[in-house]
Amino acid sequence: MIALNQNSEVYLAVESVDFRKGINGLCGVCRQQFKKDPSSGAYFVFRNKRRKALKIIYYDGTGYWLFTKRLSSGKIPWWPKKADKISREDSRIVRTMLLGGNPDSAEFTDDWKRLI
Repeated sequence: MIALNQNSEVYLAVESVDFRKGINGLCGVCRQQFKKDPSSGAYFVFRNKRRKALKIIYYDGTGYWLFTKRLSSGKIPWWPKKADKISREDSRIVRTMLLGGNPDSAEFTDDWKRLI
């Protein structure tokens, strides 16, 4: 289970990546192309060229997690179209996207609750 909260740093690679890459290859993309440290505790989200699958890498302090989601039908309905190669996104947007929704048409409210 991916535990995204309001403090999660999430980076979306705007350009597609070769999904033959594993953890080492995707960490290399983070370091070389995006100048980001993959062991920073941030989530790094990648999509394939056909927009049918996602890969997420995350470092939890003891090792890397590699999450893969392949859609059974259709394509990923939304992806950022920014000119830069990587963007930090609000974690609610990413949660909506991972569940197959379109964040452009979603209405976000302040749904985060502070625990005392």
